[in-house]
Amino acid sequence: MALFESQIKSLPRIGKGKVRDIYAVGEDKMLIVVSDRLSAFDVVMSDPIPDKGRVLNEMAAFWFERLGHVVPNQLTGIDPETVVAPEERPQVRGRSMVVKKLKPLPIEAVVRGYLIGSGWKDYQKSGKICGIELPKGLQQAQKLPEPIFTPATKAASGHDENITFAQCEKLIGAELAAKVRDTAVRLYKEAAGYAAQRGIIIADTKFEFGLDKDNNLVLIDEVLTADSSRFWPADSYQVGISPPSFDKQYVRDYLETLDWNKEPPAPKLPHDVIERTSEKYREALQRLTGKKLS
Repeated sequence: MALFESQIKSLPRIGKGKVRDIYAVGEDKMLIVVSDRLSAFDVVMSDPIPDKGRVLNEMAAFWFERLGHVVPNQLTGIDPETVVAPEERPQVRGRSMVVKKLKPLPIEAVVRGYLIGSGWKDYQKSGKICGIELPKGLQQAQKLPEPIFTPATKAASGHDENITFAQCEKLIGAELAAKVRDTAVRLYKEAAGYAAQRGIIIADTKFEFGLDKDNNLVLIDEVLTADSSRFWPADSYQVGISPPSFDKQYVRDYLETLDWNKEPPAPKLPHDVIERTSEKYREALQRLTGKKLS
């Protein structure tokens, strides 16, 4: 049965996001449990997606390890099953991490390699994304000459808002903004190069960073998962159309057929939409890492 919401009683819960539940482990660490909840159009669906949390957790762990040489990350190496009560271990098995408690930066470090989503809409209006001038005549889903850093603010509720690099500098300082930009672009390039060998295009992704007590930059949250990235199968990619992707596409497509105002409560999802979405998440994990869920 899919885990919809964790019920850890042995640790204090300090946060609940759309997908993740966060618990304190002492003063300086946290347990992050990835549920099977799915949000679409910033609304959490009433139906969980089987195995989604395990897929996201395994995918993030894979990338944290693979990209550890680029920038330090939040992982502690502590087995999550050792920090909860014995009867709670099945709740955290395969879907959680014990991480360092860090000071998160108030921005999302978005890197785009292709022209799609809100970036495509902005380009159509202004020829720019986040103030960055792009060549004229680009088409939807076209590869950009070089990946671009397009930061966004983190919205407590509602949609994140794209900002310019100058606004990012005002929020976190010029030196740190440059370091975040350069690190995020390098992470994207390394991941995109690897994924291309596995037949997957990473169109765009968002990274989150925090600072440790010595103000060192640390990669936090999730990294290069199907929730935080746009993955396209290379064999069906075409310029000029929005390619199929390994994420919530089946859910979004279904919701677009309904007379729903995209406000809570979310409509029920049909069984076939739930199953197909679950399959897509599992397929993304297998194609990227070569591993099936245990």
